[in-house]
Amino acid sequence: MRMDREQIKAIIPHREPFLLVDELLEVEPGRRAVGLKHVTQEEFWVPGHYPGNPIMPGVLQIEALAQTGAVALMLMPEYRGKVPLFAGLEGVRFKRPVRPGETLRLEVEILRLRGPVGRGAGRAYVGDELACECELVFAFADPDKVR
Repeated sequence: MRMDREQIKAIIPHREPFLLVDELLEVEPGRRAVGLKHVTQEEFWVPGHYPGNPIMPGVLQIEALAQTGAVALMLMPEYRGKVPLFAGLEGVRFKRPVRPGETLRLEVEILRLRGPVGRGAGRAYVGDELACECELVFAFADPDKVR
């Protein structure tokens, strides 16, 4: 299953400038997703991180992975309309800088899912080079509980 940016927006609550997934190449609901983030010169963080030498902040790479995984889960009926939240991160490693003009391939596999809480393994690549990896710990909440 492929999804464009508008289809992604129909599933997860994130919006510009914080929607960090441009398209999904593969989605297996409840199991895995592979997405792309086309890093451009127009990104909101480019002027300040770092002037003259822009590097995509690591936290945004992790957020892009989380959003990719969230789509795979929020396609499941029990998570539709919920708010995806971080519950933790483990084993975070950054292997190479990501710069404007590059495309970040986002791969997330759901490792465990029990009720509204779970874990996923995330890896982000530029070409064949690993840019970052982590284990995402997440939870889903009712929208009225997150205010």
